[in-house]
Amino acid sequence: QVQLEESGGGLVQPGGSLRLSCAASGSIFSINRMDWYRQAPGKQRELVAGTSSGGTTNYADSVRGRFTISTDNTKNSVYLQMNSLKPEDTALYYCKMIIATTSRRQYQYWGQGTQVTVPS
Repeated sequence: QVQLEESGGGLVQPGGSLRLSCAASGSIFSINRMDWYRQAPGKQRELVAGTSSGGTTNYADSVRGRFTISTDNTKNSVYLQMNSLKPEDTALYYCKMIIATTSRRQYQYWGQGTQVTVPS
């Protein structure tokens, strides 16, 4: 079994910063991809940023230049540094990982979500 635990959300004023963290634990053989998604009320979940095990990163146009995704493979963790936050960044943020377990089977796992609120 694998679990993802997120932290770091909160209330921040426009222009402020937050850092989200997501750590995986359990029967992990390798982590092949780490992504951050978000879902605002009444909207579909969208990909915010992602990184592959090869180091390739990608960002949504709406956050490029403001958000940075990073990883710490020694801690099976992914981070999202969010700067210059805007009210439209308000959403529930989820991490997702593609993980090969010790049984060598690959699965997709989601975190429980952490709320980011930027008041207008």
